[in-house]
Amino acid sequence: MSSISSWGGASTPTPMGRAESVSMVSKSRPPTARPQTAMSTRAEGNFVIAILESRGIGREVGIASLDKETGKVGLVQVADVQTYFKTLHYIQLHYPSVVVMPDTSVPGERLSFKKQTPSLLLQYIENEFPNVTIEPLSRKFWNESAGLEFVNQLCVDDKDRAGSLVAVSNKYYALSAACGLFKYAENKLNTRYSFRSLKIKYAPVDGTMLIDSETARNLELVANIMHRKSTHTLLGILNKTYTPMGTRLLRMNLLAPNTLHSHIEERLDAVDELVKLDDRFQNVKEALKLLAKEDLDKLIGGLVASEAREVSTAKSAFARITQMLNLRNLIRVVPMIHDALVGSKTPMLREIAEICQDERFAELDELISESLNDETIPKTGGGLNAVNSRVYAVKAEHNKLLDVARETYKENVGDIMQLKTELSEQYDLPLELSYVESGYVFSIRKADLQGELPSEFGNRSTRGQRMTFSNIQLKKRNARMKDALDEALILSEQIIRKLVASVVAEVGALYMLSEKIALLDMLWSFAHVTILNSYVRPEFTGTLAIKAGRHPILEKIEAAGTIVPNDAYASSASTFQIVQGPNMSGKSTYLRQIALLTIMAMCGSFVPAEYASFKVHDSLLTRLSNDDDMEKSLSTFANEMSSTAMILGNATADSLIIIDELGRGTSPTEGFGISYAIAEELVHLKSFVFFATHFKEISTTLTRFPNVVNLHLSVKKGRRSASNIGMTFQYKIMDGVSEEHKHYGLELARLADLPPSILEDAEQIAYELSAKEEQAQKRSLTDKVFQRRRIMLRLRTQLIQARDHSTLPEKDLADFLLRLQQNTVKALAETLDDPSEEMEEEMEEE
Repeated sequence: MSSISSWGGASTPTPMGRAESVSMVSKSRPPTARPQTAMSTRAEGNFVIAILESRGIGREVGIASLDKETGKVGLVQVADVQTYFKTLHYIQLHYPSVVVMPDTSVPGERLSFKKQTPSLLLQYIENEFPNVTIEPLSRKFWNESAGLEFVNQLCVDDKDRAGSLVAVSNKYYALSAACGLFKYAENKLNTRYSFRSLKIKYAPVDGTMLIDSETARNLELVANIMHRKSTHTLLGILNKTYTPMGTRLLRMNLLAPNTLHSHIEERLDAVDELVKLDDRFQNVKEALKLLAKEDLDKLIGGLVASEAREVSTAKSAFARITQMLNLRNLIRVVPMIHDALVGSKTPMLREIAEICQDERFAELDELISESLNDETIPKTGGGLNAVNSRVYAVKAEHNKLLDVARETYKENVGDIMQLKTELSEQYDLPLELSYVESGYVFSIRKADLQGELPSEFGNRSTRGQRMTFSNIQLKKRNARMKDALDEALILSEQIIRKLVASVVAEVGALYMLSEKIALLDMLWSFAHVTILNSYVRPEFTGTLAIKAGRHPILEKIEAAGTIVPNDAYASSASTFQIVQGPNMSGKSTYLRQIALLTIMAMCGSFVPAEYASFKVHDSLLTRLSNDDDMEKSLSTFANEMSSTAMILGNATADSLIIIDELGRGTSPTEGFGISYAIAEELVHLKSFVFFATHFKEISTTLTRFPNVVNLHLSVKKGRRSASNIGMTFQYKIMDGVSEEHKHYGLELARLADLPPSILEDAEQIAYELSAKEEQAQKRSLTDKVFQRRRIMLRLRTQLIQARDHSTLPEKDLADFLLRLQQNTVKALAETLDDPSEEMEEEMEEE
């Protein structure tokens, strides 16, 4: 096995050829003790991430990430904003156990930096990921030229290598971060990698929709807020994958959906074919089932990695042999995947089938079979069968010493069997042998034991209905057996190592295969969920149009038939949607439903609706939670302003923005002022915005903008008694300003059984204030003019859509246009209280 010898050991070459001793800063920065959340308490991440940021005004950040299990490496360099939105997004996607930063950015770790304040980026990382360890690394290891050398020597020789090298060649900070990452792996993780064995990709954040960690948390994309282990998440709903690679790819896509329209359509085509062709669906399922729990990424990572100071042990030998047995098992499933996809019509499925025909997989199977017995299959877990499968994995006559060690092992096991027989006869006990990690132990059912065990049996333990024990003779024979076993495994590993070196030479094909299996697994999962839940294929037309959309998570939680489907519509003529309604009417659910369906569609999944059309968005920006943020020591209002500042700082015309009840953390007057100012800014930006608010004044003051639309959640009023009027929530979205539900808060207060005297006083005061407010309101001519302009702009948009996307027959299209004309005339007429009076008023103004 080849390795990068020039970077080995405990010295680092410098441009002058002089070796410098490695000086690792070993002290780890402990995580700050903060309350845990669903995002922060999940299992420790597998990634190690090295981060280097530029000095000065520009915020260039270089990031290098390493998956410790799979050996995959990602490099990226971003021009970030003051809040490091893109950097934090990348860290969230590659959730780390350790973040490595230059010691100059982590104050107090070296004497010369004790008085230095921590970098702003470090503070953001500690706030967003409080349970992640920050490891400082000496600044001299962050070297661009050394990073490029690492990439050149370690990047696998496949079709993507040239593109990766070109993409990263002029990225100073990304290459420097790569250097820091590999030096950390070598010195702290004691890990080195074989020559050209790592899948190293330069993966810019462009091409994926940016979703910040708060949005992912509030939408419950991959973790449930209330119960960390609950599957009531979008990942839990969509995850029907068989392989760990498929699960990882699905999770990554939910947190960063694809923004390349052509790629999304290719995925949708593939899912469509799997849904419509039952034979193809079932054949792919049967092939994937054979790979259930097989982690090819992790397997490749184990093959290409080795300890910097490697020593052969029976444990390491056992692991290496297991890897080769699992690899052979996996490679032999590849032809079945190909057969399942033969005749596919869609490009994505055809490409996967072609990859499975790669001759290198047959060559690897043949290569492995030359050394390993065909009848040996990988046994999972421990136990005697698993041990024997490893001992006899290598074919006989490869190594004479190995043959002798196996024979000795066999004889020692025979001696143990003979001892069991002798003791069973001596004490008239139905003894059995069980294999544990330390060797063999005697075992007997408690029901078969009459009286006490003979005194020579010690180390007694009971589990269930069985008792286990040992004696001096068994321990001696176990020791001889274990010596022979360890020798056989270590000698086997010597043969396996040569085999691994040959396999690593073709590791590029394995990386490619892993990616395609993960993709097929995810697409099959999308198809499976579609069939189970009657999802429909989404379209991408630049317009958001959802007919009878359903919340995908609530649909699985609530009883069948109880979910109320809702429509949604936004276009270039109606970008800003104001959503109103009483508390508990369903505003928050409606907003989340739009966000979740958009994410599903951009991942390539079908969606729960009767019809769905979407726009490709570059980011999903939300403000959904009205809670304090104890982790960041922020009040409700401060948290609102922090989220809003993030939205305003990162929003573009292609963003999807969801804001739920802004301004509730302060006084009504200030809340309205802030909400209005932010809303007006977003109206001008022309992003698709869904803005739920309890300030009814916003719906009237913003109507002068032609792209503003008012929506409300329907509520049915009914008289419960002579003294009070009750409300029934319909959970149905409707056009227009919400009907005046005067003092609906009093109705909710009655449900809480407040004293009648308090309710009466509150009702009297509320009615008096409402009367004064109504007297002050007047409808102006200017508002009506803006309404007409908005109607005409909406008409223009609908006509363009009919021209560009209609597939209706000519007669149906004519009927549609006639209805559109009639509805437009009716809407315009409603803005004219008295046409003759308005004409006179307009002429007087002129």
